Amino acid sequence: MKVLVTGVKGQLGYDVVNELEKRDIEAVGVDIDEMDITDADSVNKVIKEANPDAVIHCAAYTAVDAAEDNVEICRKVNRDGTQNIANVCKELDCKMIYISTDYVFDGQGTRPWEPDDKQTPLNVYGQTKYEGELAVSNTLDKFFIVRIAWVFGVNGKNFIKTMLNLSKTRTEVNVVNDQFGSPTYTYDLARLLVDMVLTDRYGFYHATNEGIISWYEFAVAIFKAAGIDMKVNPVSSAEYPAKAKRPSNSRMSKEKLSENGFKRLPSWQDALERYIKALKDNNMF
Repeated sequence: MKVLVTGVKGQLGYDVVNELEKRDIEAVGVDIDEMDITDADSVNKVIKEANPDAVIHCAAYTAVDAAEDNVEICRKVNRDGTQNIANVCKELDCKMIYISTDYVFDGQGTRPWEPDDKQTPLNVYGQTKYEGELAVSNTLDKFFIVRIAWVFGVNGKNFIKTMLNLSKTRTEVNVVNDQFGSPTYTYDLARLLVDMVLTDRYGFYHATNEGIISWYEFAVAIFKAAGIDMKVNPVSSAEYPAKAKRPSNSRMSKEKLSENGFKRLPSWQDALERYIKALKDNNMF
């Protein structure tokens, strides 16, 4: 089997390629230098030359606040780029995994979101990722749409690295305590995605590590796991305004994974411990 992975320089794409290679599955990793997903000709040429059995599409415009001021480029990447890939996958009759987000929902209430719940995005980023979902589901039959949240990996920027970097110059931080969800370690997620791509159990899925917390609780746990003495102050979203509106409820049901025979991700606590160790082993903090 051969799998082409987009966004290989990002957190998830990097881990997906490593996981494929670990299992002796041929991986073709590309990023913007090799294939500009917004350029249909580039996408057509690169994917057809690789002639993969599947594409795992991790590349995306993910700067949530910047997206509010850069609607056109965000849409060009998340919707049009995804459409370009889906079109070639259809032509080659190959599988496609599209990585989406909890931001496709309105973020209200406390009930975990089900994969078939109504999508009513809160912000530009969420809207364009939803449009990417439509591009895939309206074009292909052989697709997986996997929604994730609160992502962290060794390769790239994330909340954990931000907290650890702040500890170098501060003795206390303010973190919102009214947004709830589940962290997602890309190392764990990559294993699930490779499990998925080997099957034909297509459809919409949610995938995060197990357990629900607030960002505040996550920050406290990060400093504890890293052995750093840091005062973390809980604040409301109203006290910490951002350009793009954030969901207060990012809880997502993973029952469909179990129902379809996929192994769910470990607890976020387990993932955090392993991640901190990986950062230390790589001299990254």
